[in-house]
Amino acid sequence: MKVIFDTLSAECSKTTTRLYSTSFSLGIQFLDKKYHEPIYGIYGFVRLADEIVDSFHEYDKEFLMQKIRSETMEAIAMKISINPILNSFQNVVHTYKIEWALIDTFLKSMEMDLYQKEHTEDSYNQYVMGSAEVVGLMCLRVFTKGDLVVYDELKPYAMKLGAAFQKVNFLRDLMADYQLLGRNYFPEVNFQHFSFNDKMNIQNEIDADFEEALIGIKQLPAGARRGVYLAYFYYKKLFLRIKELPPEKVMTARVRIPDYNKIGLMVQSLFRHQFDLL
Repeated sequence: MKVIFDTLSAECSKTTTRLYSTSFSLGIQFLDKKYHEPIYGIYGFVRLADEIVDSFHEYDKEFLMQKIRSETMEAIAMKISINPILNSFQNVVHTYKIEWALIDTFLKSMEMDLYQKEHTEDSYNQYVMGSAEVVGLMCLRVFTKGDLVVYDELKPYAMKLGAAFQKVNFLRDLMADYQLLGRNYFPEVNFQHFSFNDKMNIQNEIDADFEEALIGIKQLPAGARRGVYLAYFYYKKLFLRIKELPPEKVMTARVRIPDYNKIGLMVQSLFRHQFDLL
C-alpha cells in the first residue's frame, strides 16, 4: 500500500534533516507535532538540491540538477515519486498548496551555483530570494495552512528570516565557499582584501533582516512560534559569535556552536518564549 511508502518517504526526509542540520532538527522538534512531517519534507527536498551543487564534484552537476527539476515536476504532476524524498515533498506541496513558482525560484538559485561565481546586487538579491526566502514561504504555507490573509500578512517577515539565515550561512561558510568552491555571494566585496568596513556593512544588513523577522515570528500561530523562535535564537547567537571575530578570522575558520552549547541555547530560547521575552 502507498501509505507504507509514504511513511518510509517521510522518514527519509526526517533522517536527512537530522544528519545535515542539528540546529533545524532541534527547531522542528519544538514545533507542534502536526508540523513535523511537512517541515521535514521541505528540508529534505531543499537539502537534496543543495547537496548536488555543493558536494557532488566528481559528477555532472548540471545533468543532476536537470534531473531533479524534471523529477520534481513529474512527482508533483503524478502525486508520487520512487525517490522517497521527492515523494515526501510532493505530498507537502499538494497538502499545503505550495505553488510551483516558489519551487521553481528555489531551483533556479541552486542552478546559479553551477555557473555564477560572483554576484551583482541584482543577482545576489535573486539568489537569496530563491535559496532562502522562498523556503521560508514554503514553511509559512504549512504554518498558515490555507489562511491566505495570515499568509499575506506574514509573508515579508518569513522572507526576511530566510534571508537572515542565509546571509549568516554565507559569513559562516566563507572559507569553504570562497577558498574551496570559488564563490563570492556578496556583491562588491573583494575577499582577498576583506576589510572591517566590508564586514560591518554585511552585518548591518543581517541585523536589519533579523529585526524585521522577529516582528513576524511574534505573530506566528502558537504551534509554530516556539520552534521558529528557537531557530531564530540559535542563528542570532551564531551571528553574534561571527560579529566578534576580525575579518581575517572569518576567512580562515568556520564558526560553529558546539552541540553541548545548543542545549543551553534551547533552554534560553524556551524560557524567553514562555515568558514572552521575544
